[in-house]
Amino acid sequence: MSVQSSAEANATLTLDELQARLEPHDQQHLLRFWDSLDEAGQTQLSRQISQVDFGQLKTLIEGKDKAIDFGELASRATMPQAVASDGSGCDWTLEQARERGEQALRDGEIATVLVAGGQGTRLGFDQPKGMFPVGPVSGRTLFQFFADRLIAASETYGVDVPLYLMTSAATDAESRQYFEENNYLGLKPEQVIIFEQGTMPAVDASTGKILMSEKDSLALSPDGHGGTLRALDRNGCLEQMKREGHKHLFYFQVDNPLVELCDPVFIGHHLLAKSEMTTQVIRKRYPTEKVGNVVEVDGKTQIIEYSDLPDSAAEMTNEDGSLRLWAGNIAVHLFDLKFFDRMLQSDASFPFHRANKKVPHLDESGQAVTPDSPNATKFEQFIFDLLPEANNTIVCEVDPAEAFAPVKNANGAATDTPELAQKAICDLHRRWLRTCDVTVDDSVKVEINPRFAMDQTELQRKSAEVRSEIDGSTISDDRYFC
Repeated sequence: MSVQSSAEANATLTLDELQARLEPHDQQHLLRFWDSLDEAGQTQLSRQISQVDFGQLKTLIEGKDKAIDFGELASRATMPQAVASDGSGCDWTLEQARERGEQALRDGEIATVLVAGGQGTRLGFDQPKGMFPVGPVSGRTLFQFFADRLIAASETYGVDVPLYLMTSAATDAESRQYFEENNYLGLKPEQVIIFEQGTMPAVDASTGKILMSEKDSLALSPDGHGGTLRALDRNGCLEQMKREGHKHLFYFQVDNPLVELCDPVFIGHHLLAKSEMTTQVIRKRYPTEKVGNVVEVDGKTQIIEYSDLPDSAAEMTNEDGSLRLWAGNIAVHLFDLKFFDRMLQSDASFPFHRANKKVPHLDESGQAVTPDSPNATKFEQFIFDLLPEANNTIVCEVDPAEAFAPVKNANGAATDTPELAQKAICDLHRRWLRTCDVTVDDSVKVEINPRFAMDQTELQRKSAEVRSEIDGSTISDDRYFC
């Protein structure tokens, strides 16, 4: 079957074994409803408990994991090695980077992983975010944007670029059904490998007790995009990549329709730098912009989240008045698969980040509780925390107008809305058309499918075809799609 299941065949523990596991950590309450459960419920609860690392969880609850003084860290931060969008900052040219990246694509060295565990809650959309229609003219979904880009790359470089799609418990079933019912959006079925990310239990913020969502289920939440590495390993994806000759993994998240998926220049920078992990960034528009800050401290590249960065550090400037910490993370990375192997075999571990959340749960009598204020602590890991462990890291600047238009919030919010993303798509594609001497009014909605042209250069090569298609060099209709 082309799409893999993420279920693990965990052995079911007996009641005595469960009690022995829970008692040292004072979590015996998880068996409170055991006798009222049928065999299926007992099996589910047993398997969930067996997957919890209670020693690790106790360390997190007690706050004994390593605390980080981000203010002190930021005061020593500088910029890591960076390639500007114009190609400056490295020992090779943009053309050399493009040629090297194209060769890697032709040789089948590149696989992709799409992190799509979130639902469109903040969008007012009750389905997996990847199913959100974002095309300003076509109504294509986010998933379709990425599939079309992969189809175009596969045709351009003569090789099927695989898509590893990481879902969560909340999005897995619907995402699988969506791809199956829509003929994998034009991709070959064997090109799409769907797997589920791991989970962490939520704990009561005041007692440290694990919460229960049902009598047969812990209150579980996704373990963050930092769980991607172990989820890929646990589901056999890394072994599959290596069997098929892939050497590098292009990582991106589901909310950005403008991501330059399989961009040969980005890939080329990564390879020419001999980097184990390369990160794409934008130049921050203002000091406290809500993006992770890519910095270097003590010779190690890392990301300090905007929420952890004191304003005094965010506003530090160079002598010329420019921001000292200018590089904002947009969650696009490229990994060397040998680096993944090394990390899986090492003792290094991701730090956990805490979030205070409202988590519905059962009380002691089994009644459902819906809190109206944060009552629980969730723990998650971030993929960018691999950066300090990577060798020869490099960051690559992109123009946000060309590569970053995230869809996070419902229309009406100040930033990251569908309307703003659609405007960015139209603005970009109108600019492409104008480089082909096509006159197009700012009011015209324009959307160019990458299967027609992946970038401005390809569109210029096809400019004669474009003019023929629109019967002249002026677009007067209010919508244009190719």
